[in-house]
Amino acid sequence: MAISAKDVMELRKQTDCGMMECKKALTDANGDFEKAVELLREKGLATAAKKAGRIAAEGMVYATVIDKVGVVLEVNAETDFVAKNDKFVTFVKELAVVVANENPADVEALMNCKMGEGTVDEALKGLILVIKENIKVRRFARVEGVCAAYIHGGGTHAVLVHFEADDAVAAKPEFAAYGKDIAMQIAASNPSYVREEDVPAEVIENEKNILLAQIANDPKNANKPENIKEKMVLGRIGKFYKENCLVEQEFVKDPDLNVTKYTQNTAKELGGDIKIVSFVRYEKGEGLEKREDDFASEVAGMVK
Repeated sequence: MAISAKDVMELRKQTDCGMMECKKALTDANGDFEKAVELLREKGLATAAKKAGRIAAEGMVYATVIDKVGVVLEVNAETDFVAKNDKFVTFVKELAVVVANENPADVEALMNCKMGEGTVDEALKGLILVIKENIKVRRFARVEGVCAAYIHGGGTHAVLVHFEADDAVAAKPEFAAYGKDIAMQIAASNPSYVREEDVPAEVIENEKNILLAQIANDPKNANKPENIKEKMVLGRIGKFYKENCLVEQEFVKDPDLNVTKYTQNTAKELGGDIKIVSFVRYEKGEGLEKREDDFASEVAGMVK
């Protein structure tokens, strides 16, 4: 059966697949559009499986707040070019809406959630077919309540912050500005905890042991009395809190304040109470193996 260019263009419009792939699918389906779409979907599954072993440590992280539900997530791809692809970005944003609305327990549950005409898994495999890279939904977090979201660098860092504040305070534009400031603080300074009491006892104990070992190995301090050593350790633990606990950190936009004081000042101005409850900070590809491309070898391979 002869396949017209018009039919190929129409299938391409419907599926976003390449011209040759569409022509072959229509040929194999004897011109049946529904069958051709099914064949392309089947090919998408095969393409996704074939690409599954490739390293995907690029892509983007994203954060948003939808009807008092905060979502932060990471979707990885093989190259950083994908983060600039409109279809990829749209998929990530729509995925955040699915997380907000469906409240899946984990990534596996998310993949089975409805998205468009099918599931998230089917939408993802369709995207892989179009973009021709391995793409993986890596992780997400979802928080209900008063939240602020911040995305840095077009998706290199994303932060979601959860607050306790009454509706009247949270509705004010000044609170939105404050929330963004706190999220930016987290993105920039990367704290590990919200406040001192959140730090596990074993972390502090380990830190003390390290500090005592440092003192013991320092000729200037090794022979000092134990009570002096203890004071030195307590002083350095205080510094540890200031560096690692968000509310103790120096506020990046005003070094004369720490985050606690900035929060107190904002709460007073807005006529209510504000408490930072928790935060999630994602950095694109953190902890993942990065792909190392040998450009010279790649070019040489193309020449051959």
